[in-house]
Amino acid sequence: MSPAEAAAALGVSRETLNRLETFVALLHRWNARINLVSAASLADVWRRHVLDSGQLMRHVPIGSRTLVDLGSGAGFPGLILAILGVPDVHLIESDRRKGVFLREAARLTDTKITLHAARIETVPVFGANIITARALAPLPRLLEWAARFTGASTVCLFLEGQERADELTAARQEWIMQTQTLVSISDPKGHILRVEGLHRAPDRSAPGPAGA
Repeated sequence: MSPAEAAAALGVSRETLNRLETFVALLHRWNARINLVSAASLADVWRRHVLDSGQLMRHVPIGSRTLVDLGSGAGFPGLILAILGVPDVHLIESDRRKGVFLREAARLTDTKITLHAARIETVPVFGANIITARALAPLPRLLEWAARFTGASTVCLFLEGQERADELTAARQEWIMQTQTLVSISDPKGHILRVEGLHRAPDRSAPGPAGA
């Protein structure tokens, strides 16, 4: 996929495309040193990474402001969504070298982000409208992390490979939520899991009221 084809699929302006091209050029330069993404995926970076991340914009509710990206890595999808216009993006990435890359990429693309250089479970809790992650962890673990930043109207958008029904079944043992599986436009084998109304299920093993 070419830059122009990705820009057309995402519906972005020439100015935004220029910023994405700056990011991709930096990714190519740094990847040889710190292996941010696989070489195979870098050969098709506009489809595998830019379009894959940017497609989430169409699922971000109107008026959303604060986004938390769990395990940002090389900036997918969080930094791409910041470049595309999400105003208050928080990237959580504990790897120091990846954090340096994210700061440099944000600087060169003139993109405002907040970087939390720490493990997800140690970041101070705050509310987010949107929570994103890409192929980060099994769903039960991912929901545990996401719940730290979830409010009543938070929407989670998780980019995944092939759907894993067993993970969703396991997650429902601990969590109450509404889910929707959305088709990926970047990978026919991939999907986007949308989660709303996330809250922990009651502990069914706890004893009931006395005399019940």
